[in-house]
Formats: sequence, C-alpha cells, structure tokens
Amino acid sequence: MVPPARTLMIQGTASSVGKSIIVTALCRIFRQDGFRVAPFKAQNMALNSYVTADGGEIGRSQVVQAEAAGIEPGVDMNPVLLKPEADSQCQIVLLGKVAKTITASAYYQHTPRLLEIIEGALARLRSSYDIVVIEGAGSPAEINLREKEIANMRIARMARAPVLLAGDIDRGGVFASLTGTLELLEEEEQNHIKGFIINKFRGDVTLLRPGLDFLEKRTNRPVLGVIPYWRDINIAQEDSVYLDEMIEKPVSGDLDIAIIRLPHISNYDDFDPLEAEGCRVRYITHPRDVGRPHLIILPGTKSTAGDLRYLRRSGLANEVQRQAKNHTPIIGICGGYQMLGRSILDPAGVESAEAEVAGLGLLNTITTFTPEKSTRQVTAKVRADHGLFKGIKGQEITGYEIHMGNTESEGNAAAFQIRTTPPGAADYLDGTLNTPGNVLGTYLHGLFHNSNLRQALLANLRRYWELPEKVPAAPNGKEQNYDRLAEVVRQNLDIATIYQIIEKGMAG
Repeated sequence: MVPPARTLMIQGTASSVGKSIIVTALCRIFRQDGFRVAPFKAQNMALNSYVTADGGEIGRSQVVQAEAAGIEPGVDMNPVLLKPEADSQCQIVLLGKVAKTITASAYYQHTPRLLEIIEGALARLRSSYDIVVIEGAGSPAEINLREKEIANMRIARMARAPVLLAGDIDRGGVFASLTGTLELLEEEEQNHIKGFIINKFRGDVTLLRPGLDFLEKRTNRPVLGVIPYWRDINIAQEDSVYLDEMIEKPVSGDLDIAIIRLPHISNYDDFDPLEAEGCRVRYITHPRDVGRPHLIILPGTKSTAGDLRYLRRSGLANEVQRQAKNHTPIIGICGGYQMLGRSILDPAGVESAEAEVAGLGLLNTITTFTPEKSTRQVTAKVRADHGLFKGIKGQEITGYEIHMGNTESEGNAAAFQIRTTPPGAADYLDGTLNTPGNVLGTYLHGLFHNSNLRQALLANLRRYWELPEKVPAAPNGKEQNYDRLAEVVRQNLDIATIYQIIEKGMAG
C-alpha cells in the first residue's frame, strides 16, 4: 500500500497575513522539485469562488494553489465553502454543491458532520499526492472558537501536520503577534508549531536581526524566513482586504475603469487582467468618486437585492443611471447583470423577503431567482456585433457561471451563444447588449481573462472615447507569475529546513 502524502500546514496570526500566497508559492516550489503536490483548505469563507470542471464550487485561492501545483482544481481541495449573505446568513457549499443557508449562530451545530466530510476529502487527496500543503483560516488563537473551529489546529491534529506560523510585519507588531499566538495555544497545539515565517517586509532585513533573535530564543523555534513585500507579481487574490489596498493604491492608465465596490462583491479577480493591460482600475464606494470614467462595471455579488438597496441608499444607483444616460459604457457581471434590468423577482424567497425589487432599468430584462444554483464552465461565441462588441462577433471565449436565477431579455440582443459545457455540446444564449451598444450584461465570469475579447473591447473603448490606439500588453501568463513568486519565496525561505520538517512530521 502506498503511504499517505506527507503534510505541511500554514497558519497565520490573523486573516490577510499572506497564508494563501505562501501556500501557493510552496505548491509551486514543491512541484518544481519534482513532487506531486496538492493544496487543501478545510473551511474557506470567501465570496471569490470558482467552478471546477465537474461543476463544483470552491474557493478561488485553492484554484490558484492548484494551478501553481500544476494540477486540476477539485472539490476535495476545499470541502467546506462558506459564502456570507445579507442579514447574518451564510450559504454552505459542501464538496462543491450548495447544501443550505443558515444563520451564523447555527453554523457550529453542524461541526461533527462537516468534520466527517473534511476528513474524507483530506484522505482522498493524501492517497493521490506526495505532499499536501494545508492552509489555515484566520488565527488558531481565537479562544472563543477553540472548541468549535474546523480550520486550524483541529485539522493539524487530523492530518498530523507540522505547522509554520506566518505573521504580517507590514501591519506592525509582528513579534508580539507571533509570540502571543503561540502562548495562547494549548501545549498539544504548540507542539505542532515548528517555525515562523515573517511576511510583507519592506527594507533592510538585517535591521530585523534583534527581533528575530528574540523570537527564536523566546519560543525555541526557528524563523524560517522573511518574505519581502512585492507588488509586481500578478496572482489572483481572494481576501477583500486586497480591495482596501486597491482603493489606497495610486492608479494610472489611459482608460479609466470604475468598478462599484458592492458590500457583498464577489469574484473581483474577474478584473485583474484590466489592470495588467495598463488600465486605471478604481474601486468606488461613493458617488463623488465616480468622476467621468471610460467604463463602469457592476461586479458580481452574493446578495443582489441587498446590494441593490445599498446602491440606492448610497446614491450610486442614481450616479450609474446618470452616467448611462450620458452614454458612458456600463458592464454588469452576474449579480451586476441582474441589477441592470427592470426588476428582480424572488417568489421563493431565495435571497430576501421581498418578492420583487426594481432594478436600474438600463436593460430590458427581468430576473427570476430560483433555488437551484447554476455552476458550470462554458465555452461561448460572441453573438452581438455593435457598440462595445463592434467587430468582435464570432470570437470564441471561455468562462464560468455561478448564479441563482434566470434572466429573460425583451428586445435586446443576446451577447453570447454558449457552445459547450462539461457534459458536452450546448446551445443557449447568455447576456444582453442594449440597442445603442453601451450597456452590457452577462453571467460569464472570467470574461476579461480572454485576451482576444479583452483587447478588442478595450480597443473599442479607446475608439469610442477618441483615445490613441495602444499596442496590447505583452502577455505575462499565470505560469510566469507562479514561477516568479516561487523564485522570490525560495530565495527568502529556508526550503531545506522546511523539507526536513515535512519529512519528520510530528515525530520531529
């Protein structure tokens, strides 16, 4: 019998300290070194999700990690996905399929059943790979959740995984965070911690030496490396803190694209390629900040009706309608597409208690929510041939759908014709482009990841606004970015010692 894969777990002192990126880098490094490696996160709370080839829904970070590992993403890599909704509710996705929607307070009643699912998924991964790199969630030192958590130390014990604890020095207080986290753990949990990683450092690392020496002497554990802060490697992000950094980040570019930051924004990695093309991408939270953009995007959302109410309260709905009246192009993706229509019907109470919510009225469409969730990868052809899509008709693209509900269009051109889904050939229409051609809605996530459509659409925008033509950006594909990330991390972590920790496991 082949022995199960060895394991390594990355936990953090808090959310957004870089656990996902460190796991991504290690998956790439282990793959480069000839190992069959897979990522795993028992429970992920995220609105950025992805659809696997078999129609399962998992967190975006596990997809990125699987890509770095050179393998196909699968539902066993993220068996429990939590998608927060309005009114303190949460949709639970188990092994890629929607199980139920429950209140946050009731969630932990389901822990025993969830642990069974998690254990089965982890066992299947360990039977197929040499190394499984496990990502924790939040902090393992949340005292109030110790008896209930199913993402950190309970998983480390289940997998008998040595743990590397990561801290974010850019926020300050990293030595207190690492030391305090360790000391708040129970003795058995402390035994899992085999070393520390300091992330997001700016400056001369030699200036850290007194702090590193203190940490190692105080805890009797090594600091395995200090990873520098970087911005020039394009890796899809899952945590919404990334959007806070985007708002604060200086932006430039010839095309000004304003993305409305909805309270329950989802799949915002849809728009990463626009920034890579040199566009000025801004995330907007107030009408005064919209300005005069060349394109406004309404992104996906986990709470279409609730976020539509937010748009009205904030004044952003009026601003988007005003901009459309002044011929500013508008694109809505998934929930954003639903918002652009005349109305949203919810007779079964799938999203809210309101049976009908008025839309923005920019497309002649009506959306009806249904309990069934559509999750599938697709290939499609551009069907429209005017406005934003002038000269693009017939282009082939790929994408994926994650939505509850169907949208019917009256009198507007369909944007896409779906040609295939994983089961085989398909033939149905998606999306709507209005008659003037300046308002587009579609259910297809990943639209701008198609370089052919992205560059043609941006060229149309430049012509529309009489901007100079621009040579498309040279492709900097995912593989190159994963390799660059691995190079940075390999240069700054003690990989040899990490291999020793993996080999010894909990015996070390």
